[in-house]
Amino acid sequence: MKKIKAEDVIVYIVLSILLIIVVFPLFYTVAASFKTNAELLANPGAILPKSLTMDNYITAWNDEDFNVPILLKNSIYYTAIITFAIVMKSAMCGYVFARAEFPGKKLIFAIFSSLLFIHLGTITVYPLFNILNIIRLNRSLWGLIVIKIFAISVVNIYLVKSFVSSLPTGLDEAAKIDGCNFIQTFFYIIAPLLKPVLATVGILAFKNSWNEYLMPTIFTLGNPSQRTLIAGVVALKSGGTAATSWNLMFAGSAIALVPVLVAYAFGNRLFISGLASGAVKE
Repeated sequence: MKKIKAEDVIVYIVLSILLIIVVFPLFYTVAASFKTNAELLANPGAILPKSLTMDNYITAWNDEDFNVPILLKNSIYYTAIITFAIVMKSAMCGYVFARAEFPGKKLIFAIFSSLLFIHLGTITVYPLFNILNIIRLNRSLWGLIVIKIFAISVVNIYLVKSFVSSLPTGLDEAAKIDGCNFIQTFFYIIAPLLKPVLATVGILAFKNSWNEYLMPTIFTLGNPSQRTLIAGVVALKSGGTAATSWNLMFAGSAIALVPVLVAYAFGNRLFISGLASGAVKE
């Protein structure tokens, strides 16, 4: 029988404590979504509900002001488009910077890299809003989608570039001999090998887009029907019925948790391997 070391016991204890700290907010949210409003207001510190009720989910699904099906549809198409755009941009940019040779390559990549150290925060919201106002896209999610499509994700480009650089150049040479040009080599040879790192990029992009609150809220202030699920949940807090909407907020939050957990559950193995392979030192 293998002897358990004292160091292993300490590691397990620390990891168990961290697990409880991370999982507890999720558990509390799901448990609170089954409580009545009276119970939430009377005893918010209680973890488990006195009696389970599905009324919160039924109300959230059918309520005219907080219409979960519409909010869910908005979140799905917004997140899907943004995730696809980020994955494609990261894959192609990472491949170009790793394999292509063109004048100014190092300078352009240095400029992209410098963006890692510049964070303008919300100072860019006003000029972006004015630009989209000119093309009549400042009051819907499509305006924000346009911004996200043309945004640069430097970290994701780094991950893909490092992964592609770790692949043997013989693959490109063999493809060239077979008659593939630069673009065909990417789609037929390199892209299929990028599955682990692109899964990582996709899961991170999905999580960030799905959970984004500030920008979707700003761009849908004048058009509540375009709100995402997260923006709609938080809007309940400042609504006229805020004192009686905590049950809907917890129910909506619990519903919003499901897609992210499912995505990570299916992509967990590729997510971990992608992070490791994308971090290879050149």
